[in-house]
Amino acid sequence: MWIDGHRANALPLPDRGLDFGDGLFETLLSVDGRIPFLALHMSRLTRGLIILGFPDVTDLAQQYLNTALSELDGEARAIRLTVTRGNALRGYAPPQEPSPRIIVCATPLAWNPLRTPSPAKLGVADIRWSNQPVLAGIKHLNRLEQVLAAGQRVAQGWDEAVMLDDEGLPLSVVSGNLFIVKDARLLTPPVERCGIAGTRRALIVERWQEQLGLEVSAERFTLTDLESATEVFYCNSLLGFRPVASLGSTIWTAQTVCSAVQKLYTEAIQCGDC
Repeated sequence: MWIDGHRANALPLPDRGLDFGDGLFETLLSVDGRIPFLALHMSRLTRGLIILGFPDVTDLAQQYLNTALSELDGEARAIRLTVTRGNALRGYAPPQEPSPRIIVCATPLAWNPLRTPSPAKLGVADIRWSNQPVLAGIKHLNRLEQVLAAGQRVAQGWDEAVMLDDEGLPLSVVSGNLFIVKDARLLTPPVERCGIAGTRRALIVERWQEQLGLEVSAERFTLTDLESATEVFYCNSLLGFRPVASLGSTIWTAQTVCSAVQKLYTEAIQCGDC
């Protein structure tokens, strides 16, 4: 772990990230000493800094990431980049001139991030995403809804859990963005009201539509739509793209689109086109 560019094993206190969840984070994949699709992560971080009223510390964050990478070997790792508002007097009101704290934490991965994961068994989480358009899309530190959903996932023995929005429509899984293939179209829920705009989701929505030969659209859909889909998969920055095998009694065997996306993803990382 590195705090503000220096190796450390403890967080200085007080810190508004701990006190109020006042901060942002990015979960990054490190492969062969580099971070694929870093620009997408930095773009989302920049948006979050603006929304929360932080100074622009993206250049400094990248500098500290490079410091960490220079001290690591090329083993695949999960790297968490956290930016908090730092020290301040007590109370909710943010300081007029914050001094953000930047934390980098690296953890070895237990799997090959370039290999398609085994098909997942899903359930539906009881807790739903709360609706807050101002914070939608960014990765702020308040993740209690996902913490509770992940606890239910573990207790039920699911690989992942579908999380619904406040109207009962599928929005995501606990740790990733959701896609379904429906009527030869690839659909993913919009994240303007709640949820996270994932970097791997952005690859499909913004870059790879032509290569996939499918119309890709950010549209709301029902659980019934999901259950009647031809194919279902989800994605995040550490797993890549994972096919879904089941949701309750509904079974899927098709993995055609997910496999095509994972192939594009792996090729992009291996050739450095990211």
